[in-house]
Amino acid sequence: MKYLHTMIRVTDVDASLDFYCNKLGLVELRRTESEQGKFTLIFLAAPGDEDAQIELTWNWDPEEYDEGRNFGHLAYAVDDIYDLCQQLLDAGVTINRPPRDGRMAFVRSPDNISIELLQKGDALPVQEPWASMPSTGIW
Repeated sequence: MKYLHTMIRVTDVDASLDFYCNKLGLVELRRTESEQGKFTLIFLAAPGDEDAQIELTWNWDPEEYDEGRNFGHLAYAVDDIYDLCQQLLDAGVTINRPPRDGRMAFVRSPDNISIELLQKGDALPVQEPWASMPSTGIW
């Protein structure tokens, strides 16, 4: 058995690609459009880790989706959690659970999917403004 991907339904392809690719740093691997099924599938992965993919599914006929808290979250190991969180913050992304411990943070996609960011290796030394930054919303 081999892990293939995690599917996430999205309501706005452009907003989702801006978040996952431009802000989070994933890359698009391939895209499939089905005229008959009226959907688009877009497969993304972190650079150099193409075996762990997410599939963004956009159904052309509008649908309402719940926040999907029962889904849980996606998780990515990152080289420098403080640097990435600052980049995301500068790009207008809310840091729902800041990396106060130098190890873990949570953000949410435009469709409210929770994404856990984990520092590779040992936690970084605790530093401001992260150490005293409160959590925002739910994650």
